[in-house]
Amino acid sequence: MHIIDTRQFSREFMDKIFVLAEKMRQIVLSRQPSIILKNKKMIALFHEPSTRTRLSFEMAMSYLGGHFFSTPNASESSSASKGETVEDTIKVLQGYALDVIVLRHHEDGFAARAAQASLVPIINAGDGKNQHPTQALIDLYTMQEKFGKIDGLRVAMVGDLAHYRSIRSLCFALAKFKKITIYLVSPVSFRIKDDVKNYLTKHEVWFLESDNLQKVAPLVDVIYQTRIQKERGIHFDNTDFMINKKILSLMKKEAIVMHPLPRVDEISLDVDEDPRAYYFKQAENGLYVRMALLKTMLVRE
Repeated sequence: MHIIDTRQFSREFMDKIFVLAEKMRQIVLSRQPSIILKNKKMIALFHEPSTRTRLSFEMAMSYLGGHFFSTPNASESSSASKGETVEDTIKVLQGYALDVIVLRHHEDGFAARAAQASLVPIINAGDGKNQHPTQALIDLYTMQEKFGKIDGLRVAMVGDLAHYRSIRSLCFALAKFKKITIYLVSPVSFRIKDDVKNYLTKHEVWFLESDNLQKVAPLVDVIYQTRIQKERGIHFDNTDFMINKKILSLMKKEAIVMHPLPRVDEISLDVDEDPRAYYFKQAENGLYVRMALLKTMLVRE
């Protein structure tokens, strides 16, 4: 079983992960050692910088009694820097009695290529501008935790929607739920790609494109903010797409602000004081969801 793309997830699979994540939370809070993944081994092969994703996978293995090995700067420190193909890398690694490989890469489709070559389960931890499926599971779990449901939610995606893999993954995943409304708020030149809109239409998800965050803010349960990814050469004036006290004043009292992090200036620091600021809770949930995913993949019931 590989985890490559949120379109592969069934509603039943996601519900199972959410229930299990609650149990994983209790393991962490108890501070008691677990042996659920005793003798299981994971390698985290990251060709792009990461803090939350890589460390939460490592901590997930540690809390469950497993072992992890990391290459946090694989583009420079691995044989990829010498021109080795992903297929050769995977074939070598799977010979080391590993149980799972977690991959991050700047190239779209890299994880799918790795999965085709691998006998060991592959988890896509982000491939270029394409997908970030574990982030989508975390996002959905956070919504489920806050609202007690996902069906019927109104969600605004804000910022650079053309290049953000977590936005793509979340849109595909939300399409598996009922009566979802999505507002796609971005500059015209940074609108979401047609393949996502076509998928939403196919699954009868109502969506609206807008460039006016102030009009959308009062309508939604969730504002999902993104940053400008300058490391990918992306630049635009995000003044009209920032979340600040003014936007908070327009939002519902029970609504929340989410962000996959890291943030730069797209959410002002004073927003952190508001109980609707949910992005740090969202990041914390990453540990529990990734623990649940690893257990599901590596332990036969």
